[in-house]
Amino acid sequence: MTHAYTPGLRLAEKMRIEKTRSLPLPGDVIAKKGDAVKASDIVARTNLPGKVHSVNVINRLGIMPNDIHNCMLKKEGEEVKKEEPIAETKPMIKFFKSICFSPISGSIESVSDVTGQVLLREPPKPVQINAYIDGKVIEIIEKEGVVIETYATFVQGIFGVGGETTGALQIAVKSPGDVIKPEDLKGVHKDKIIVGGSIIHYDAIRKALDVGVRGIIIGGIHDKDIKELLGYDLGVAITGSEDINITLIVTEGFGQIDMAQKTFEILKSREGSMASINGATQIRAGVVRPEIIIPFNGVGQKGGSEMPATNEVSAHEKSGGISVGGQIRI
Repeated sequence: MTHAYTPGLRLAEKMRIEKTRSLPLPGDVIAKKGDAVKASDIVARTNLPGKVHSVNVINRLGIMPNDIHNCMLKKEGEEVKKEEPIAETKPMIKFFKSICFSPISGSIESVSDVTGQVLLREPPKPVQINAYIDGKVIEIIEKEGVVIETYATFVQGIFGVGGETTGALQIAVKSPGDVIKPEDLKGVHKDKIIVGGSIIHYDAIRKALDVGVRGIIIGGIHDKDIKELLGYDLGVAITGSEDINITLIVTEGFGQIDMAQKTFEILKSREGSMASINGATQIRAGVVRPEIIIPFNGVGQKGGSEMPATNEVSAHEKSGGISVGGQIRI
């Protein structure tokens, strides 16, 4: 018996979407319930603990562990600068004095009279979470983040690389079967998210990076071009954290494949609108697909997110796979 499996990719011209924006650690939520936010607005922030460094003070000073507190120049919780003395011996003759210097700038985390180790922690790193999409804050998650509601065009890709980015949508080709070439990319595409046709090769991606394109939406791509872009073979893992200064979303698959006509037409109809895209992909358990979200005008402004959507679809609706009457591509 023959079976067919579908990836369950979503495509909706108008759709109500809820996005939860969460901090990695408890922190401060800046936005308030009911606030209209833009994609670049900071909604929450926190501090990530700095890296911990262990310093073997007793070995450097030549003392016993139970003498460490008597030799410390800094107490737990105090700040230190790099190369600042943190401990020293107190001999009768100063010529024989030993000094232990801090290898980093940070603070004293702990002093152990059992191991003779002093733990130093680097300064915390500030982390801010933006709204990612234009919309309205409908829920506050205390010390964690917010839930943002918007009405938007929603397209899921089949594969992507690169993280979250935003920019105005611009069509770079005439038809869904066209190939994006380096000469097609010009200064007008700077800070834009461009939509191509059937494929893009590495030379055109390189030109897009030089021009300052923020994102590329394309029908297909060769794996060798992805390898050349990343500098390594992509393993079976989640993508989205690549440091490549651009986000690439493939809507159809690997190789040269025309972008689906409906997908191309929907994206073309939203040309000029601000789009939020994310290339994060995971094809194993807990599937994550790259996404394209294009909020409608007025969302993220005063009174935004109240616009009714014609033939509105819930963002949480489950895909039913292949069904009678469903469209397929061969």
